[in-house]
Amino acid sequence: MATEAPAGSIWLRPERAGVGRPAQHTRAEITGAALCVADAAGLDAVSMRRIAAELGTGAASLYRYVETRDELLDLMTDATAAEYDFSAPTGNWLADLVAIGEQSRAILRRHPWLAALSITRPVIGPNGVAVIEHFLAVLDGHPASVTAKLEAFAMINGLTATSVLYEQAGGSALTERNAAYLTHAMTSGDHPRLAALIAQARSPESGQSGQGPADQADRYPYILSRVLLGLLGGQP
Repeated sequence: MATEAPAGSIWLRPERAGVGRPAQHTRAEITGAALCVADAAGLDAVSMRRIAAELGTGAASLYRYVETRDELLDLMTDATAAEYDFSAPTGNWLADLVAIGEQSRAILRRHPWLAALSITRPVIGPNGVAVIEHFLAVLDGHPASVTAKLEAFAMINGLTATSVLYEQAGGSALTERNAAYLTHAMTSGDHPRLAALIAQARSPESGQSGQGPADQADRYPYILSRVLLGLLGGQP
């Protein structure tokens, strides 16, 4: 039984089909219209018909530029990667990688649909390749293996998307609800190890006894730094 060949990357095809009427739009225009719709109304609102209406054309005409809705999503995802503003490496690779993560988080926050899509449908296009190139420039000369560097890049993406999804799910309010139930659970007597762990974390010796949700509102840079140090090792 023959298997279906995987679809090729949209960026490996010409900008538009080689037959038919002269081009009236560009991929960039189509992508920009799709981004506006997604940012305003969510990803479910993005359809070929809706984007065509935004551009004042018929849905059939868009298929000369983009073959499927999935390809449109690929274009949208990669377009957001053009929003990075890269600075020359400072020599402190850890600070520079955390800065990449912070830019990624800002982009994901600007496009509320993007965090979930980047996890469920990761894509590499021209702008994404530029991000990888900058990431590798920051780590130029670092002794970590190629595998470790690629794992670190993947972890920045995954951890950042997860952080933004957590914010979208409730963030600090969700943390407070969970903390309230943990307090109840630890006083029930049914979970002695959990109670001991929380008591230890709250002790003055731990240095965390005064930290509540408000004090730990943004743990992202700290957690990302620890993950990157664990994966890459060495000194910042």
